[in-house]
Amino acid sequence: MHLTSIEPESTEPWWRVGPMWLVVGGPLVVVAAAIATAVIAINGADPVLDKAAYQATLEQARRLQGEQREQALIGLQPAHQARNHAASPVVRDR
Repeated sequence: MHLTSIEPESTEPWWRVGPMWLVVGGPLVVVAAAIATAVIAINGADPVLDKAAYQATLEQARRLQGEQREQALIGLQPAHQARNHAASPVVRDR
């Protein structure tokens, strides 16, 4: 029995083979997108609000009168409420 060696068809380097980039490129793009998303999420995170500071600011706003009071209370509205009433804010004292 005689053994023969099998020679590769081409001696091209692996990074020049097109189908290899189809196999490796997709997961590389997904990893890069995940890292970019994580960086954006970490750098753009909203600060945690202190409930005691909110209550103190609310009490200060309630001591004001007229337009100043209205503007101070508008600034303390929850985000969804302020967003929904941005054009015509309605401030109700509870």
